[in-house]
Amino acid sequence: MRIAPAALAVCSSFLAFAGNWPQYRGPQAAGVDSSQPVPVRWNVATGENIRWQTPIPGLGHAAPIVWNDRIYVATAVSGEKADLKVGLYGDIESANDNGSQQWRLLALDRESGQVAWNVLAKEAAPRVKRHTKASHCNSTPATDGERIMAIFGSEGLFCFDLTGKRVWQKDLGPMDSGYFDVPSAQWGFASSPVLHEGRVIVQCDVQKDSFLAVYDARDGRELWRTPRKDVPTWGTPTVVETPGRKQIVVNGWHHIGGYDFATGKELWKLDGGGDIPVPTPIFAHGLIFQTSAHGKFRPMRAIRPDASGDITPGDPGETNASIVWAHPRQGNYMQTPIAVGDHVYGCFDVGVLGCFDAKTGAIKFSERLSKTGQGYTASPVSDGRHLFLPAETGNVFVVPATDRFSVAAENAMGESVMATPALVNGVLYVRTREKLVAIGAK
Repeated sequence: MRIAPAALAVCSSFLAFAGNWPQYRGPQAAGVDSSQPVPVRWNVATGENIRWQTPIPGLGHAAPIVWNDRIYVATAVSGEKADLKVGLYGDIESANDNGSQQWRLLALDRESGQVAWNVLAKEAAPRVKRHTKASHCNSTPATDGERIMAIFGSEGLFCFDLTGKRVWQKDLGPMDSGYFDVPSAQWGFASSPVLHEGRVIVQCDVQKDSFLAVYDARDGRELWRTPRKDVPTWGTPTVVETPGRKQIVVNGWHHIGGYDFATGKELWKLDGGGDIPVPTPIFAHGLIFQTSAHGKFRPMRAIRPDASGDITPGDPGETNASIVWAHPRQGNYMQTPIAVGDHVYGCFDVGVLGCFDAKTGAIKFSERLSKTGQGYTASPVSDGRHLFLPAETGNVFVVPATDRFSVAAENAMGESVMATPALVNGVLYVRTREKLVAIGAK
């Protein structure tokens, strides 16, 4: 059968943009798109396997998201270049750049990288300071193909249509996230919104009056709000669907747990672990993988999705009817873990990559990515063949997704990388300090 040229063009366009990356770490924060391979090696300076590079104004650690032929990026722009201090250090102080900021949302053409639109959401002085390693725009937007949701820290929750027109906004209050033990140390909000079945899920764990809430995506109407009592956290909620149950799973220190998607009723809770919870829970192999770090413990756990009530064990290394396996000192501080094939991988902030059997928790390896000390904040993503792990310095390590450790390549981006990449159809989108770079075979 002969296909008409117009139909062929439509078909080709659909195939070119099949697959989306609609939120932080893609669908369900899984971080995996195995549809096509990403090049193992690239060179930003020479252009090898670089499709395009586009400058992004301001400073933001919000990850890019992808829907059809558009890439969306959030940022905060001030009158001067913001300082950013990356690397391994323990300074708890806040940055001193609380002058006027412009919170902006940009749309880029996926094929060319050209900016399609750049809209101003709000201009004001930030209500809360940021950490010297953070930004005033850490939360990744989310889209369902009809609307785009963005949290600009204490400036609120914003809804845009796909042309960049603001539809509604909601003040969530001062999102004062920081060190629970030194409340004056403000570090900046980072939990990202999640869109699911026309609802917006927001986790706001801050110094006081914390909550988990769900809003109607059409008009911002609050559908339910459940108070939470925990230290400030920076993880993003995850929707987990199993037969007979749909729940929202959140990270925490004293209040890790699952909540009924429809009502917000708590289904189960877990106390204990790291006291600065950052990673997002993920769901794979019928299990919820949860981790946190800082302080005495940094557990890595596998939890049954049918857990009920208080499932807290005697210590973070113990198991019970709801916790299938656990390691008290093998978890992650900043990065969200990733499940590829039969394994779960997690990288500590000093660059130690661990590989676990997803079903049993058996440790397959625990190795350093580099002999050079580098910090690691951005979470890994995978094309199903390799893991891509960005260091804060801008070096992206490529590791085969097997149970034997090796480094296939180390690619320099030329600038620091704090945002988690997006990956769609064999193209890796890496946000550096000042650019968005599309990496893929030409």
